[in-house]
Amino acid sequence: MFQITASTTVAPAGVALFDQENYKVDYGESPTTDAAGLLIRSVDLHQTALSERLLTIGRAGVGVNNIPLDKAVQQGIVVFNAPAANANGVKELVLAALAIGARPMLPASDWVHGLKGNDIDVQVEKGKKAYVGTELLGKQLGVIGLGHVGGLVANSASSTAFGMHVVGYDPYIQVDTAWNLSHHIHHAKNVSQVLQDSDYVTIHVPLTDETAEMLNAEAIAQMKPGSVLLNFARDDVVDEAAIIAALDRGHLRQYITDFATPKLIHHPKVLCFPHIGGSTDAAETNSAKMVVQTMKNYLETGNIRNSVTFPDTVMDFQAPLRLTLIHRNVPNMVGRMTEVLANYDLNIVNMVNRSNGDYAYTMIDLDALEAKRLQRIANKMAQIENVVRVRVIEQPK
Repeated sequence: MFQITASTTVAPAGVALFDQENYKVDYGESPTTDAAGLLIRSVDLHQTALSERLLTIGRAGVGVNNIPLDKAVQQGIVVFNAPAANANGVKELVLAALAIGARPMLPASDWVHGLKGNDIDVQVEKGKKAYVGTELLGKQLGVIGLGHVGGLVANSASSTAFGMHVVGYDPYIQVDTAWNLSHHIHHAKNVSQVLQDSDYVTIHVPLTDETAEMLNAEAIAQMKPGSVLLNFARDDVVDEAAIIAALDRGHLRQYITDFATPKLIHHPKVLCFPHIGGSTDAAETNSAKMVVQTMKNYLETGNIRNSVTFPDTVMDFQAPLRLTLIHRNVPNMVGRMTEVLANYDLNIVNMVNRSNGDYAYTMIDLDALEAKRLQRIANKMAQIENVVRVRVIEQPK
């Protein structure tokens, strides 16, 4: 039976997928000593000691900046997230933000709520001229990043419902995502082509060394004067100081973001939301269900999907036993593993190896073995230099 520590902020519908026959769930913000899995949402683990028994961490959401990924990999802990579960929720908020960027709805509403007297209708008719906006129909939307969220935004904005001309850029677009994109979307060859003629620009890229401050002063200078910038990706993919400077000189008309900072929240041309892109009941439930399913799959079969620390590694489990090894990605590791098995006169039923930077993951399926002999083999595997973790998994019944 696997021990799971689950945060109370994770949607109950997800936690409920841990069946009582194979799992015991406790609630808390850090893993108990015996926990094999830790299921969290927003708790910060950077100062938390991770037990040697911990096999996996599941983040019921997309971002994993609250998890010490390097430390987890070094300890052989596989980290999962839910990359697309909240995509629709974020998409809908971005579309709403586009409408807000075109029409001064929030200032107009604030003004109306401040009216006093018995002639409200007269005041409304006289004052509404101050809140004339524009329309999205026929305007150009530039989408940087056409992944789960960016692709949905691009498709919706280019539909007849919005009628926008959409230009998108993503050098790392996946095949499945590309197939789902509307043929109305124009594919730019670089970021500059997106920025130069777009009335609205929305960015949807993960935060990496390459994307940090991707929209800096040089990039913003290429944007169309009077354009609106939307950021519902990560706060650090833009240069905040450069944005404020562009707003102050009138080059940018407005900045709408899901990431509030002290310098942004009081700027008259900035609209900040409190990081609510994925904060819908449906998104939180979908995220919890998705990450629990991937955690269970890993714990019960060793298969990895949607991990942020290891590549997808999936193999049909048709043999009685499976060995899984997390190890450093150095030469001859697979050879050393097969040498151990050869010394015990064992045949490999099936095998797969996937690497991801400095670390790799190997699964080896074997025929049935006597328990003591199997344990000796697992111990030998664990003694191989650069092996971090070895697991023995029996074929699920």
